[in-house]
Amino acid sequence: MVANPKYLLSTEEYLEHERKGRFKSEYYDGVVFAMSGASEAHNLIATQASAELVFQLKGKPCKVYGSDMKVRSSRSRFHYPDVSVVCGDVRFHDKRKDIYTNPILIVEVLSDSTAVYDKGNKFLSYQQIESLQEYVLISQEKPLVEKYLRQPEGNWLYSKVEGMRRVVQLSSVNCRLRLADVYAKVF
Repeated sequence: MVANPKYLLSTEEYLEHERKGRFKSEYYDGVVFAMSGASEAHNLIATQASAELVFQLKGKPCKVYGSDMKVRSSRSRFHYPDVSVVCGDVRFHDKRKDIYTNPILIVEVLSDSTAVYDKGNKFLSYQQIESLQEYVLISQEKPLVEKYLRQPEGNWLYSKVEGMRRVVQLSSVNCRLRLADVYAKVF
């Protein structure tokens, strides 16, 4: 990550470049961060978590998005979550309908290069999303899921589930993820 960028892009400049570009990048208060490709484990975990959510939310007014849809967390922050869920009407940033603003659940698959950011500044950014009720972090290194659940007073309750035989309850969408299903063919 760039500590002192020489040039900051406006939100409008970022969106113009991002929508024309061939590569994905996130935007954080004027600074653009290029996104690299993901590992096989990352892709399997994200796909399998997404598939479980799609299956369990069938028939409910919820949409599950993969990592090609951007979420706006504030006026000057845009991210590509690995998996996210919107229930009810989707609120879009503009008429292009490629950026949404009201996820109820966000899931990130951690890697060595993103774990500190995902647990730190990115989570702080996501907390600005009023609709967000749950933030889930899935490790690539071992069967471990960390979860933050927004409490009525606005605080975030942390919990973790570890081990292939364990299940994580996603309260925001009333779903359960068996770690054995999320990590199938990974370990």
